[in-house]
Amino acid sequence: MSKRVILHVGTPKTGTSYAQDVLFRNQRILAGRGISYPADRHDAHFLAALDLMGLTWGGLEAEAVGAWDALASRVRSWSGTTIISHEILAHASRGQVARALESFGETEVHLVISVRDLVRQIPAEWQENVKHRAVVGYQQFLEQLRDPRRDSRIAAWFWAVQDVPDILDRWGSGLPPERVHVVTVPPKGAPRGELWQRFITAFGLAEVNLDLGEERANVSLGVPETVLLRRINQQVNPVLAPPDYRPLVRELLAHQTWSKRTDSPRLALPPDAHAWAAGLCADWARVLAERGYDVIGSLDDLTPAAAGDFTAPEEVLERDVSDAGVDAIQALLIEAARLRRREEELLGELAESHAALQRSYLRPSYRFRERLVRMLDRSNTGQRLLGAYRGLRGRNSRSA
Repeated sequence: MSKRVILHVGTPKTGTSYAQDVLFRNQRILAGRGISYPADRHDAHFLAALDLMGLTWGGLEAEAVGAWDALASRVRSWSGTTIISHEILAHASRGQVARALESFGETEVHLVISVRDLVRQIPAEWQENVKHRAVVGYQQFLEQLRDPRRDSRIAAWFWAVQDVPDILDRWGSGLPPERVHVVTVPPKGAPRGELWQRFITAFGLAEVNLDLGEERANVSLGVPETVLLRRINQQVNPVLAPPDYRPLVRELLAHQTWSKRTDSPRLALPPDAHAWAAGLCADWARVLAERGYDVIGSLDDLTPAAAGDFTAPEEVLERDVSDAGVDAIQALLIEAARLRRREEELLGELAESHAALQRSYLRPSYRFRERLVRMLDRSNTGQRLLGAYRGLRGRNSRSA
C-alpha cells in the first residue's frame, strides 16, 4: 500500500509536459528513492485520465480502456510515494474524483495544481486549440469564454480545466488545506528553472538527483503563424487524417518551423479582455488565500503584467502571413525530399532481399527439397512422414 499519493491535476499550459517528461525519464532513479512514477509509456497517465473520465480523443480512448484501474492497482501495490500527473485531470467531475480517490485505497493523498494568470492562459489556450485543428476565430473564442450563458463546448472545456477555485472544489474538498499544494507559474523574466524548482518542492524531490535533460520551452507561435495555421485547418480538416496531421502540421510546421520565427508579434488579450481577466485573477488569488492552501511560489504571480501592444489576428499583415507560408513550404519540401530518399533506400533494401531469396531458390539443395516435399505429399504415408518431420522441427507451416 502506498504511504502517499501525489496527484498533479493540471492546469494545462503550466509546465506540465516538462515535469512529466522529467519524471518519466527518471523512473529508475525515483524508484531507488522509494518514489514511483508508474508509466510504461510516456502518455500512460493521459490514457488513464481519458479512461477515468470516459473522454473521446481522436480514437485514443480505445487504447485507454482499463488504464485507470491498472494505474490504481500499481498505486496500491507500491509501498512508498506515488506521483501521478496529467493536466486534463482538471476536467474530472465530482463523481470521477471520488472514484479516483477511492481507487487508491487507504493512503495519504496530496493534491498539486499548477496555475498561471489568465492573461497568459487565454491566448495560449486558443493557440493550442488551433494546433489541434480548431478553426474558431480568436474574437469568437473570447466571446464564448466571456458569456457564461452561451452553450459553448469550447468555453465548457476551458473553464473546466482553468477555473482554479472550481477545480480545487472538485479535487480538494475532502482534503485538509495543508495537503493541497498550489504551484504558481513565475512571471515572465523569472530565473530559468524556477518553475521546476517549485515542482521539486511540490513533489518532494529536493533530495533526489535527477537527469533534467534540456528544458523545453513552451512552444508558442506568433500571430501571423497562428492565422496561417487556422487557414490550413479550414482547408485540410476534411481531407487530412489525424495520424497525418500531427507529424506534418502540428510537429513539423507549428513546433519545428513557425515556433522559431521569434520576430513575429505575440498573441495577447485586447485591452477590455485584459481588464476582465485581471479581475478574475484577483478574485482567485483572494479565494486561494482565504482557504489556506500551501502556496509554492506566490499568489502575486497570478497578477498579470500590464497590458501591452495588441495585434488582432484579423488585422495581421498578409505579407507576414505569406512569409510564414514560405517557411512552411520550405519545411515541407525538405521533409518530402527526406522521405523520398528513405523510400529509395527501402526499395533498394527490398530489391537486395528479393535477389537473395531468388538465389536461395536456385540452389540445388532447395530444388531437391522442394521436389521431395511434392512427391511425399502425394501419398498418405508421405504426408505422415512430413507431419512427423514438421512436428520434430516445431514448424506450423506447410513448407519443409
